Amino acid sequence: MADTVLYEVSDGLATITLNRPEAMNAMNTETKVAFRDAAQAAAADDSVRAVLLTAAGDRAFCVGQDLKEHVGGLLALRESGAEQDRGGVMSTVREHYNPTLRALTGAAKPVVAAVNGVAAGAGFGFALAADYRIVADTASFNTSFAGVALTADSGLSWTLPRIVGPSRAADLLLFPRSISAQEAYELGIANRVVPAAELAAEAVKVARTLAEGPTLAYAALKESLSFALSHSLDEALEKEDELQTRAGASEDHTIAVQAFVNKEKPKYLGR
Repeated sequence: MADTVLYEVSDGLATITLNRPEAMNAMNTETKVAFRDAAQAAAADDSVRAVLLTAAGDRAFCVGQDLKEHVGGLLALRESGAEQDRGGVMSTVREHYNPTLRALTGAAKPVVAAVNGVAAGAGFGFALAADYRIVADTASFNTSFAGVALTADSGLSWTLPRIVGPSRAADLLLFPRSISAQEAYELGIANRVVPAAELAAEAVKVARTLAEGPTLAYAALKESLSFALSHSLDEALEKEDELQTRAGASEDHTIAVQAFVNKEKPKYLGR
């Protein structure tokens, strides 16, 4: 893994840290590749029972695409006389962002994002790809894309309207602006807002609680919520039956019931 992204697994918790604080954790090519690979590794590793997304520094979670690198690519195309062929420059959505979003949203385990500062553009998208967002009171969000004459990527066209509604999502995308932590909480973008000094400890606490929980049940909850958003009530009820049958057959369910009867704290196995 590149130094621009740190990856660590400890006691069932995978921590992925964006590590370009000097560039506000902007996504240059090296960082995008490393972040994608880390997300895919965490999703595929059965020993990982929860994922924590963090970022180094106190100014930014991630400000999205590294525009200095990006404009360099655009200028190189112009100088080469192949300016009309921008597919290669814009291939980062297909090669980096889309696989990363699929890994995070499709992971059969909960993903927590600790948003320490500005989350803009793709950084906003990465935060929304998490199942639970803990946000520093000094943090902010911005869609940013229209401000540089681009459309949404990093899953924002899918995640944002599901959280804030289509009308509000259109407003935030068409007229990019800074959304404070408090407004993010009111909109449902932030699940929890904490003092900046407490963010790291609180995020680890939440992520470790999930890592010690009933992993299969969490995976089923993620699948159920995603399915229900695009299906009818009858289809959602059938999916609930399917997933509940699967969860009920898990060792964790038996452990939980026995612990409840015995008035003990369950120790889940994640199977």
